[in-house]
Amino acid sequence: MDKPRVREVILVEGRYDKNTLSQVVDGLILTTEGFGIFKDKEKAALLRRLAQERGVIVLTDSDGAGLVIRGYLKGVLPPDRVKMAYIPDIPGKERRKIAPGKEGKLGVEGMRPEVLRQALERAGATFDEGEAAPRAGGFTKAVLFDLGLTGVPEARARRLALQKALGLPANLSTNALAEVLNAVTTPEAAAKLLEGL
Repeated sequence: MDKPRVREVILVEGRYDKNTLSQVVDGLILTTEGFGIFKDKEKAALLRRLAQERGVIVLTDSDGAGLVIRGYLKGVLPPDRVKMAYIPDIPGKERRKIAPGKEGKLGVEGMRPEVLRQALERAGATFDEGEAAPRAGGFTKAVLFDLGLTGVPEARARRLALQKALGLPANLSTNALAEVLNAVTTPEAAAKLLEGL
């Protein structure tokens, strides 16, 4: 069965949460890097922009740390463009961990796929069954290479210049950059922008 596509950007705490959720739904899934979002003004600005363009669904763990991150995001994102998805309190520990977390609850990464899908449904996620999620354009690793954003000596400088011109955070990995570029521009528009830089 194909994964349903979610129109909104989904925001989770960390990479393990992102990996688990990406097995359940298709779409743009970004991380807060835990409490790292508190200091990352560029990422907060990107999230505000994406919230205005597509809407954001916040899906954090149900522990105290998740609630603190959720509270912070409520303050920095436009309230009318944010949906809150909640997972239930389920005692346990994730497989990769030696011991349970401080509160002994499973986080997003430990949830069964149907529980995550239900959490998104309850939050009012927009599922695009059978149609492509809204994307500005098809950035792949090959396209990034063709644009000189990877695989050439000046690639890093070109990536940073493009990210700055588009108002994107400077610390995005190449994979994250491709995901975000797909949400905000097209390869053609990026090529024109790079010519002018």
